[in-house]
Amino acid sequence: MPSPTLTRRGRVVVAVCVVGVGMALAASGRSIEAVVLPSAVALAAGYVQLARIEEPAARRSLPPEGFVGETGEVRLSFHSRGAGELSPTYVADVADALDDGLEGPTEPVRTSVGDAPATYRVRYLRRGEREFGPVTVTASDVFGLFERQAVIESFDATLAYPACREIPTWFRRALYADDAVGASRRREEFDRLREYARGDPLRDVHWPATAKHGEIVVKAFAAETERGRVAIAGEAGGEGAGTARETERRSDRNPADDLASAAASLALALLDDGVPVDLTLPNGEVSADPGARGRRAVLELAARTRPGTVGDDEADVRVVADERGARYRVGDRAVAFDEVAGATVRGAGDGETSVDEAATGPPDDGSGAAVADDGGAGETAPGGAPSADRSEVIGR
Repeated sequence: MPSPTLTRRGRVVVAVCVVGVGMALAASGRSIEAVVLPSAVALAAGYVQLARIEEPAARRSLPPEGFVGETGEVRLSFHSRGAGELSPTYVADVADALDDGLEGPTEPVRTSVGDAPATYRVRYLRRGEREFGPVTVTASDVFGLFERQAVIESFDATLAYPACREIPTWFRRALYADDAVGASRRREEFDRLREYARGDPLRDVHWPATAKHGEIVVKAFAAETERGRVAIAGEAGGEGAGTARETERRSDRNPADDLASAAASLALALLDDGVPVDLTLPNGEVSADPGARGRRAVLELAARTRPGTVGDDEADVRVVADERGARYRVGDRAVAFDEVAGATVRGAGDGETSVDEAATGPPDDGSGAAVADDGGAGETAPGGAPSADRSEVIGR
């Protein structure tokens, strides 16, 4: 940890001492007693106070992984690098470096290092791996005459998911209606146990297994295992897309972000309906089944996707994104994501919703009429309700 250095106030005090000594030599020694001695004592006390402190080690507690636009709390606690607690404690300004995909406080957080943690709010601005660190601790003495700064090499990362929106019932059902459970409801043929998925009836809950595993487990029947999968393939920018940074320079929109949002929105909506999904994006592919693990796998893949193309020509749905936005292509038909998508899941992007708050998004305004046109006579798929709680969407 570097030695204490004078602050602007400290330099002013030193200047006053020098002027006072000059006046004393020119006139009398009274100025030394009235001004110079108290200032010298304050300078000595401040230097000794900071010279006794030690450079701390930092431990960072991050908020949960969340969607773009959500906020969470970061806690920085400090402790001794050796055994025991940090002693003595001292007041310092703490600044945590954030990458350009995060938004934090504009000023350092003042705290008592070794006594209380430094806390601040952070907002996810961009999807992907978001990095924290290093931590800069600037300690000052009680008079504000000296400061001592330490840069703590503490780094952490969290994942920001793309903003997801609701997909209307008519669009989802058109992809799997022929394989819906209602077409072959053979409930007498038990197949296996699986994780609870949003929309599962309570009568299917296997209570002994639920009590044993500590999470809700439901019974899967033969009709469910016969349900087909929906394959989704996505590409961003087409040929010659270049890097993500080059793409951003060409347009205000980032095709890779639009791709991630459109692909994840559709995949999550299908998983909420109990439909397995095969998702292929330029950075990889996942086979996701309804449940927590499936949702998490989809979101992690979408969060890390990049511009590029995929070679899956047999996908049920192709998601194509460029400077104009993302589009769903089903057969020879294409529909813009912005035209078909509804409310943002969990209010992501409104700047007010926190990752640790509970909320429910507004219902899909156009789903009811579309279902009626599709012959459903008001029937709604299991996932056609308003957006789920964040813990269900992310898979916690």
